[in-house]
Amino acid sequence: MTIRRVTDDDRLTTSFPLAAYAFESSPISATRAAEFRDYLPYNQGNRTLIAEEGGTTLAAVTAIPMRQNLRGTVLPMAGVAGVATHPLARRQGHVRTLLHQLLDEMRDEGHSLSALYPFRPSFYARFGYVGLPKPRRVTFTPANLGALLRVDLPGEVGWERIAAGYPAWRAFTERNLQERHGFSIFPEHRAVGMRDRDEFWLLTARVGGEVTGAVTYRIDEHGGTLHGNELLVNDPLSRTLLLQFFARHVDQIERITVQVPPDELPELWLTDLDVHVEARTAVPGSSAPMARLLSLDALRGLPAGPGRVRIELTGDRWLTGTHLLDGTTGALELVDDSTGRVPTATLTAAGLSALAYGVLDPAELPLRGLGEVPVDAATELRGLFPRRVPYLFADF
Repeated sequence: MTIRRVTDDDRLTTSFPLAAYAFESSPISATRAAEFRDYLPYNQGNRTLIAEEGGTTLAAVTAIPMRQNLRGTVLPMAGVAGVATHPLARRQGHVRTLLHQLLDEMRDEGHSLSALYPFRPSFYARFGYVGLPKPRRVTFTPANLGALLRVDLPGEVGWERIAAGYPAWRAFTERNLQERHGFSIFPEHRAVGMRDRDEFWLLTARVGGEVTGAVTYRIDEHGGTLHGNELLVNDPLSRTLLLQFFARHVDQIERITVQVPPDELPELWLTDLDVHVEARTAVPGSSAPMARLLSLDALRGLPAGPGRVRIELTGDRWLTGTHLLDGTTGALELVDDSTGRVPTATLTAAGLSALAYGVLDPAELPLRGLGEVPVDAATELRGLFPRRVPYLFADF
């Protein structure tokens, strides 16, 4: 078996067919296979590794060079996608071998974070990934929004095809990247696919001439559903402007569905709003995202609360050693230190990643098999890493 990187047309006969078998209806038609070539421009900056033997592709993995906000700092992030194995070569360790090499290479290139959407979370937990909250899917009727039509709001809304509005959409997601914990976006070579396909309307809220909210959507049929993608807003005014626009569709559609961040509370948007909020996880098709630190450099300089603790990292390929974490200056410092009297915790990579992303309390880590955290160490870690709700945003 050999491992090699594939690029350009080579993907058409190696990684693309495997991914199609893994994630689409099959067997695919000749027409569908011919469409693979259209995807090449959107993969040109990705790193794809395959394992092959005797001219047969056994497995493939891909990393998308992305960026992600970790507690206010934007860092390079490896988005793992397209993990697929030939049906006759499964459960033979090929993906494990490929993932190790892929993450080695991405880490060496400076990607200190990694995220993915797992086919089975327990599989990726063995690679140090920890679960992130899943965005909510919200469903309501335009009739419930009728009260908004009588409200005079400052600001305005814009409405256009995504192909025309793509620059404004991209700029708004860039701003969210700078401001939202956990937020990630695609590199330009991948992001422009939305513009080129031009399958959605773009609705924007603007206050003072600046975009403060946006959502892309499509309508399936008269009397049907308005299918919204991510509802991104900076403030309640922006959200209300977008909902007011939706209210004008009361005689056109029956229902509206949009995705909202994990910490959004749609049931509080309006009085008498009948709303269904759902975040469903299921294996293999609807898992919550996962993420991990690939390098301790991701922690250096992060905003931190008061705390001082020694951590011993165990069981990981990339995060190792004993380190003193110090947040007394307000910015996290890491010192190679194995002496002195400070509380000490033993953490797995997933345990430290859970704290960094803010998804678990230190006291939960021993219960999940992610470390040994004495009470005094838990107090210090709680100060260093206050709980946060990350929103990954990019779906890959």
